[in-house]
Amino acid sequence: MSEHPRPYTREVTQVQRVGTLEDLDARASELRTGFLAGLAAYLMWGAFPLYFPLLEPAGAIELLAHRVLWSAVTMLLLLVVLRRVGHLRAILRSRRTVGLLLVAAAVIAVNWGTFIWATTNGRVIETSLGYFINPLVTVVIGVVVLSERLRGLQWAALGLAAGAVLLLTLDYGRPPWVALVLACSFGTYGLAKKKAGVGAVEGLTFESFALTPLAGAYVGWLVVTGASQFGGHGVAHALLLASAGLVTAVPLLCFGAAATRVPLVTIGLLQYVTPTCQFLLGLLVFDEAMPTGRWVGFSLVWLALVLLSVEMVTHPARERRRARRRTAAGVAPPCG
Repeated sequence: MSEHPRPYTREVTQVQRVGTLEDLDARASELRTGFLAGLAAYLMWGAFPLYFPLLEPAGAIELLAHRVLWSAVTMLLLLVVLRRVGHLRAILRSRRTVGLLLVAAAVIAVNWGTFIWATTNGRVIETSLGYFINPLVTVVIGVVVLSERLRGLQWAALGLAAGAVLLLTLDYGRPPWVALVLACSFGTYGLAKKKAGVGAVEGLTFESFALTPLAGAYVGWLVVTGASQFGGHGVAHALLLASAGLVTAVPLLCFGAAATRVPLVTIGLLQYVTPTCQFLLGLLVFDEAMPTGRWVGFSLVWLALVLLSVEMVTHPARERRRARRRTAAGVAPPCG
């Protein structure tokens, strides 16, 4: 009788081991899929400076209007296909959420418009600067709006970033307005979306439709006055303009697939892929100038981002070690 449990125990152990290995394989596959999806999203966003110049001679405002209109159509179709129309109705029932998404719509319009103007006017490197400093602007927003406390490396990173902006102001002979507008508008957009707490697809659908009346009125005015570029430069140009909705939606879907599969730290580090691509495009493809002062300024920004990334990776580990020490010592964790 004493011998029977042994083979049973070995069998259970083997089943548990197989289950654990299968779980690990499934998790590794999820992480791999999420990483590749995130990388694809940031690479596509990084390639945007190659896309918008193809839409010339349409001006930046016309391009922005078409991006809004075609994004609204594309996102609505996505919402229907994904069966999330009910989520959009839920947004409309909350005044607070509607207000926050209207703010998000306004600032993303500023962001898109600035980016389109910059990439069609020889400012690609400056757009990359905007997205390089965006994580630093997000930290500042966290301090000013959310009353978060900065840690040592974060203070050092912000100090380096402030020095970089001052140096680049002297080098350009003006503040790097394109970079600052892009960083601040996208930081504000992130805050509004965080407060709204809605899904990316339904959120962007609402924002696109909120901007549609203005975009539609502008495109209509261009058509009436004969200034519209849509359809006036061949079928290929018209299709490229109409593809703005897909160009907006596809990276967003890839990002959504990544956000649900990989840790936030991985997403935080992947975000530097986009401005790196933009910087390389501006330097190597569009042959934009990078005098010595500008190299020094960018180097300070990159050093600041290294410090911020180190802090982002190491801080959670330090907090876990402190929590384990408190638990081992029988000390309750502090409130807040």
